[in-house]
Amino acid sequence: MDTEEFRRHGHAVIDWLADYHAQIRSLPVQAASEPGSVKALLPDSPPLQGESFEAILGDMDKVVLPHLSHWQHPRFFGFFPSNSLRAGILGDLMSSGLGVLGLSWQSSPAVTEVEEVVVDWFRQMVGLSPQWFGVINDTASSSTLVALLTARERSTDYSLARAGLQDGGQRLVVYTSVSAHSSVMKAALLCGFGRENVRLIDVDEAFAMRADALEQAIAADLAAGLKPCAIVAAVGGTATTSVDPVDEIAAIAQKHGIWLHVDAAMAGSAMILPEYRWMWNGIEGADSVVINAHKWLGVPFDCSLFFVRDEPHLLRVMSTNPTYLQSETDGVVRNLRDTGIPLGRRFRALKLWFVIREQGVDGLQARLRRDLKLAAELSEEVSRTPHWHVVAPVVLQTVCVRFEPPGIPGEALDEFTRAWASAVNKSGEAFVTPATAGGKWMVRVSIGAPETTDEDVKSLWSLMQSVSADVASTFQTNQAGA
Repeated sequence: MDTEEFRRHGHAVIDWLADYHAQIRSLPVQAASEPGSVKALLPDSPPLQGESFEAILGDMDKVVLPHLSHWQHPRFFGFFPSNSLRAGILGDLMSSGLGVLGLSWQSSPAVTEVEEVVVDWFRQMVGLSPQWFGVINDTASSSTLVALLTARERSTDYSLARAGLQDGGQRLVVYTSVSAHSSVMKAALLCGFGRENVRLIDVDEAFAMRADALEQAIAADLAAGLKPCAIVAAVGGTATTSVDPVDEIAAIAQKHGIWLHVDAAMAGSAMILPEYRWMWNGIEGADSVVINAHKWLGVPFDCSLFFVRDEPHLLRVMSTNPTYLQSETDGVVRNLRDTGIPLGRRFRALKLWFVIREQGVDGLQARLRRDLKLAAELSEEVSRTPHWHVVAPVVLQTVCVRFEPPGIPGEALDEFTRAWASAVNKSGEAFVTPATAGGKWMVRVSIGAPETTDEDVKSLWSLMQSVSADVASTFQTNQAGA
C-alpha cells in the first residue's frame, strides 16, 4: 500500500466508522452469534497472495459487524460505560498512525511530555493536590498490580534487591472487601502474596467495606505475627458502585503504616464534578489511586490513569536502565519506562488530550450529570413499582434492581432473575448485566453510552417490565405444576 492508496483507503475507513456511528441505533445491541459462528466465516489458512483492501473492508460488514455487541449503542446498559468519543477515536488513530514508542524520553520526547501535561490536567480536573504524580497505564488491572508491587517493596524494605519473597521474612497480608473487583485478587496472587494472605473484609448494608471489620482483621494478623502490607479500597465497587469510607480507611492505614490503594476505575471520572468528591473524602491520605478514563469519561480503550504520592518510591521499584536506552538527558527528564511494567508505551496521551480539548471540562461534566440524572429518575420509577426493588444505593449512574413477583419462591428467584435478564439481552433491543449483591442475583443497569437519552432509559424500563412479566408467567406456571 503506497501513500496515495493509504490516503484513499483511510478515507474509506473513516467513512465506514462514521456510517457505523450514524446507524448504530438501528443495530441489535447484542449479537445473535453462536459459539464458532465467526470462525466458520474465516478460512483455515492465511492467504498466500495479498488481497485488495476493498475485500478486507467488505468483510467488516460480512464477518465483524453482525457479530458485535455494541458498547456505544444508546441502549447498551451492561457492565460499565466504555465510551469512545469521536475526538478520542481520532486521537487513537493518530497514535497508531505515528507508530512511535515511549521507551525513553529521547525515543520520542512528545510521548513523555504530552503525557506529563495532560495527566496533570486530569489531576486538576478530579481535585487531587499537586502532591500526586500520574502516568497512563493500559488498564486498572495493571495499575492495581503496580500498586501492590510498590506496597510490597515498601513493606519489605526493597526485598527485590535481595531474595524477594523467599528471604524468610514475615508473611505479608493484603486487605480488600468482599465487593472488590476480581483484579485485586489476581494482582495479589501475581505479586506473590498468596491467596491465604488476602483478607476479604465484610461490607455494610450499602456494600461498602466496614472500617471496624478492617481494623479487627489487622489486629488479628498483627497478633499472629503477620505483617499488614496493603489495603485496596473501592470508590465505585464493581457490582453496585459501592463507596468504601476512604477517610476512615486512610486513618487506619496511616495508623499502621499500610499502603492504601484506591480503586476508582469507573467512578473516578465523577470526581470531575465537585459535588461528587465527597465520595473520596480522605483521598489525600491514600498512597495510590487508579481512574480509567476509558470508561465513563469517554476516552477510547485503553487509558488507565495511575497516581501515586511517592514518585521516587515508584521509580525505584519500577525503573530499568539498560545501556541501549541510556542518554545524556536521563538526569533531567522522566523516562516513562520507569513508572510501570512495560518497557515500551503507546502514545496513549493523544486520545486523552484530544478528548479534553474537544469536549472541554464543561462538556464532560454535562454528559456525566446527564447520566446521573437519568439513573436517579430510573431508580425512582423502579422504587414505586410493585414487586420491583432497588437493591443498592444509587450513588452514581448504575441502578441495581430485582423483580420479585408473587408465585416465585425465594430459591427460584435467582434463576428467574438471570432468565429475564437474558431475555432482555436476546431481544437485541437493550443490554443489561446480571450480577450478585449480598449473595442474591440482581440486574445492573449501567447508564453512560454517549448517545443515550431519557427516551432510551424509558424504553429499557418498559422492556424490562414486559419481558420479566412474560418470564414470570412461565416460572409461575412451572411452580404451580410442581
